[in-house]
Amino acid sequence: MSNRHLGRTIAMQALYEWDFHKGTKSPAEIMEYNRAEFAPEFDDQGFVSEIVEGVIKNLEEINATITKYAPEWPLEAITNVDRNILRIGVYELKWSDNIPAKVAINEAIELAKTFGGEASGRFVNGVLGAVYRDLVARGIVKQIDVNPPAKKDVETSLISRP
Repeated sequence: MSNRHLGRTIAMQALYEWDFHKGTKSPAEIMEYNRAEFAPEFDDQGFVSEIVEGVIKNLEEINATITKYAPEWPLEAITNVDRNILRIGVYELKWSDNIPAKVAINEAIELAKTFGGEASGRFVNGVLGAVYRDLVARGIVKQIDVNPPAKKDVETSLISRP
């Protein structure tokens, strides 16, 4: 599991617990417990905190976005797991300048397939895909999506092997 994927997993678990307790538990304490319990050697360099704090800071707008793009699903009717995966996905799509949109969506789908129900992956894909398409239609595209970092030339390194 990549470091970023593990970080998103810990963030999702922390947001799940924070949401379950209706925001009465400290997000910092929950994150620290989850890191110690599930990934004691993991050094995320603030990635988990960035996600959790970013989601909580922008919660009202994130929830409104989810409600807009999943109109047949009141926020309270979406499972706690799916709701918090969507929150991470929306946060990464709209506020995380260093995460490409396709990565945000794919990572959210993977979390949904791993931790959600049978249809969670499709549901998360549908909602986040609609959010992304609307952002693009309105001309709101992050710089990283316009000018992605250069990829390593994998084929060249494979060809040059003896």
